Amino acid sequence: MTQQTFRLPASGQHPSLFVRRQPLAGAPAVLYVHGATFPSALSVGFDFGGGSWLDDFNARGFDAWAFDFAGFGESGRYAAMAEPADRHPPLCRAPEASDQVAAVLALMRRETGRPRASLVAHSWGSMPAARATIAEPEGVDRLVLFAPIARRTTGAAPANLPAWTDVTTDAQHARFVEDVPKGHPPVLVAFDRWAPAYLASDPDAAGRSPLAVRIPNGPRADNADAWAGRLAWNPAKLTRPLAIVRGAWDSLCADSDAALLLAEARSTPQRHDRKLEAGTHLMHLETGRRVLYEAVGRALKGDLP
Repeated sequence: MTQQTFRLPASGQHPSLFVRRQPLAGAPAVLYVHGATFPSALSVGFDFGGGSWLDDFNARGFDAWAFDFAGFGESGRYAAMAEPADRHPPLCRAPEASDQVAAVLALMRRETGRPRASLVAHSWGSMPAARATIAEPEGVDRLVLFAPIARRTTGAAPANLPAWTDVTTDAQHARFVEDVPKGHPPVLVAFDRWAPAYLASDPDAAGRSPLAVRIPNGPRADNADAWAGRLAWNPAKLTRPLAIVRGAWDSLCADSDAALLLAEARSTPQRHDRKLEAGTHLMHLETGRRVLYEAVGRALKGDLP
């Protein structure tokens, strides 16, 4: 379908932001918030076969929006990403990233004339999305967290993470398949098309050896802090309806993680956890993605089992 694109100018805190919209006139709006290592074009905007997740949002009656966090995809790069990584602290931490979500929500209100939109956030993206929802609850209808990162007490935060890191397609593939049970047929799809598109999302990737995409390390630092007991948002302050959707094989959002988030989100008017069979942390890239689309679509409409 035809897409509209926008570019929000750089602020004092972050570079310019690239925003995409797959419009459906007069429909309620939904904003997809991507995770820690790849932008919207490689997640909600990528056609893994039979249409993208944006197409599915439209088919379910939503005006579909997405954006790239600063340092990712088609958004601007931090100046520090052109300097040695150890000269600066991790870039794009959750507090700043939540301001980026808020800026996109403000753009959506201007363009649609609607006071509220729903958020669908993946993995680390749950942190800035939740912070933005808590800061401006009147601007959010529902918050749907796909495979969110939760607070744990078993990890130790790594010290002195650098500003950025380079990620190869081999590293991505290894991460994407690591939670699939041994002996189970592969569930990852279209990686032969996804991998070159991922490298193309960074104009400087071709000049690196090995070929790699440079991404901000703030999400990695936020995840590590969460696993050391310091989550970047307080679920107790959330006052909008909350749904968690996750794959049964997801080691980064296990039963205990979802249970803790729901238990702490005691001020929400509605909360629910849905675990889907045969899916990992990257279920939107897998054979079960249509089951994920259905579960998220139902959650967005408040139609929870």
